[in-house]
Amino acid sequence: MEYKLLIDGQWGGSGTPLEVKNKYSGETVGVIQTATKEDLNKAIDAAERAEDSMAEMPAHKRADILMRTAALIRERADDLAKTIAAEAGKALKFARAEVDRAQSTFTIAAEEAKRLHGETFPLDAVPSGEGYFGFWTRRPVGVIAAISPFNFPLNLVAHKVAPALAAGNTLVLKPATTTPLAAAKLCQILQEAGVPAGAINLVVGGGSTVGEWLITDPRVDKITFTGSPEVGRHILGVAGIKKVTLELGNTSPVVVAPDADLDFVAKRCAVGAFYNSGQVCISVQRIYSEKKVYEPFSEKFVKATEALIVGDPLDERVDVGPMIDSKEVDRIEEWVNEAQGSGAKALTGGKREGAVYYPTVLANVEADMKVVAEETFGPVASVIQSDDFESALKQANDSKFGLQVGVFTNDVNRVFKAVKRLNFGGVIINDTPNFRADHMPYGGNRQSGLGREGVKFAMEDMTNIQMVAIRLDS
Repeated sequence: MEYKLLIDGQWGGSGTPLEVKNKYSGETVGVIQTATKEDLNKAIDAAERAEDSMAEMPAHKRADILMRTAALIRERADDLAKTIAAEAGKALKFARAEVDRAQSTFTIAAEEAKRLHGETFPLDAVPSGEGYFGFWTRRPVGVIAAISPFNFPLNLVAHKVAPALAAGNTLVLKPATTTPLAAAKLCQILQEAGVPAGAINLVVGGGSTVGEWLITDPRVDKITFTGSPEVGRHILGVAGIKKVTLELGNTSPVVVAPDADLDFVAKRCAVGAFYNSGQVCISVQRIYSEKKVYEPFSEKFVKATEALIVGDPLDERVDVGPMIDSKEVDRIEEWVNEAQGSGAKALTGGKREGAVYYPTVLANVEADMKVVAEETFGPVASVIQSDDFESALKQANDSKFGLQVGVFTNDVNRVFKAVKRLNFGGVIINDTPNFRADHMPYGGNRQSGLGREGVKFAMEDMTNIQMVAIRLDS
């Protein structure tokens, strides 16, 4: 099937066609146009022209468009899920869950569009404010560049598009070149739902060309990006004076206290480490358990891992499909081999078949190994022994990243100790770091990024506070 770019309400584009492959079979599942510099300029021009109409659109009308979008996503759920499974290699059961979340994200945005507001402000709290009445309100920033990753090709697009439109902004959307089809289908849905021409524009192309043109363009008022820390740092260096939200990943730790239900923890960690082949910013990567439960937990975790079904993601029974491309498999294979060469032991996995890398559990790892210190973004998790709960918290916290962390315990004192000690954007108790509700504040500390997603919180970052001070008659 052929897809085009969406610019100013029209489907077209003048760049080279890009083939999108099924990540398991290698077959072409779609062809989409890429953007030239001229295409991108037209897209940003269109977004600029649509600024006033979107900013002035009544909140209830924006809400209606977003609610219709959610309904259309629900109607086309099967097609969207199969598109995600094919182009991203995500197991169909998890692709269906992503579609469900995307319609929820747009529903939440429809509700939040009606709640965006300001407050009165007591200017006479200081002598210089006597005789003035003050209030502040929020106004949309304008043109937003939304750059989304391959691993959630629908819902992470939704987390940028839905709050932007809810707040009255316009967008130029650049999805990952490996997974642009779900984004194209979402743009079709948005058009049907009534989004004005120019409010959403779709461009496709490489990060070094289309992405670079987009982030450095002075007409763009805000960038929202999900991807690697390296690219995030580059964006900050070249973007200029504009708002930037970055979600940059993690080396997601889990702390297992001795009072936890080890069977439950092992099953949750197996799913959390290996769904979508571990290609999730909050995928379980480092698991710390005390000496007294290390051996039994490790055995249960390996057993739960080996119970996962690996294969074609379009098979309803499959849990783990391929990685996004062979280069990523090469990288993971190299990291695991490097760790094993330095003393690590593979308790299960450690093998590949084409684009599939089997779920791998490592033991005897060291803190400076890449599989521990860097974000693996692949189906590899390490089990690590700790002296006690305190040392497990310290080990979990010993990272340059700080997105989300999971802690399993039934001891309320341990819970509050963990919350106090762990420097992460999210501390998840009795579940893995993978937990995310689409309306909660989501984002990282330290090198894991800037700002927060979650519809309400994204809308705050996608608006500016405008202060109004009125001098009253004496």
